[in-house]
Amino acid sequence: MLLNVSCSLEFSSETTVPSIFMLHPQSGNAQFVVRNELLTTPYTPVIEFPDIYRNLCQRIIIPSGSFKLESRALVDCSDTVDVNMYASWIPMPELPDHVLQFLLPSRYCESDKFADLAIKLTEGCAPGYQQVDAICKWINGSIRYEYGTTNSSTSAADVLATKVGVCRDFTHLGITLCRSLDIPARMVAGYLYDLKPMDLHAWFEAYVGGRWYCFDATQREPKGGRIVLAYGRDAADVAFVSHFGNAVLKEMIVNVQLS
Repeated sequence: MLLNVSCSLEFSSETTVPSIFMLHPQSGNAQFVVRNELLTTPYTPVIEFPDIYRNLCQRIIIPSGSFKLESRALVDCSDTVDVNMYASWIPMPELPDHVLQFLLPSRYCESDKFADLAIKLTEGCAPGYQQVDAICKWINGSIRYEYGTTNSSTSAADVLATKVGVCRDFTHLGITLCRSLDIPARMVAGYLYDLKPMDLHAWFEAYVGGRWYCFDATQREPKGGRIVLAYGRDAADVAFVSHFGNAVLKEMIVNVQLS
């Protein structure tokens, strides 16, 4: 499916603020970027670089006063996600080197603390895809989705305690429980077609059967129409903006439409 996507951000600051953005999708697995543009008002130089996960980042020094940035892209992506209930668990010695980091606990995913829960939730499942699927279904049925209930410091352990959160929290919990079972899992940030309410979205991928599979605990069924902006261990690696100073976000508008 061909999607027009955009993210418009308006900031206000009293001084210049160095910032790093992650707002440009790249061609890759299940997506091809037909057109990509970044507009700044007032015009501000942009320097792009790949981070350690090969995400495309934009370095911008936000000027004082009012500043607007808009990322637009036309992207051809799949309208489905692959499902394979027979994709098996891969023992650690057989995993590719670049996947190993996604087995470890990280800032928001305390996977060393929840092995007992993960084992309980996946009892009777074949090791691999079926375990991840069971984890997603449990999160979807047990955690309440509600805006304003968590913040940038909320971890998977916090979500387990409160049983409430938003997409990043559902994702952190899914990643945590997968890693507790020695299943590599990574966070994905991007766009999702027909998301309600529309916003930038987060989900995760698990490495089973020798490849990455998409999982989204906020959705009852597998859903395509996804455009990836960034991959990482957790939200600390995939933030759409990181400020090194004080810039206030005044408005954010996200659009995803069929072309």
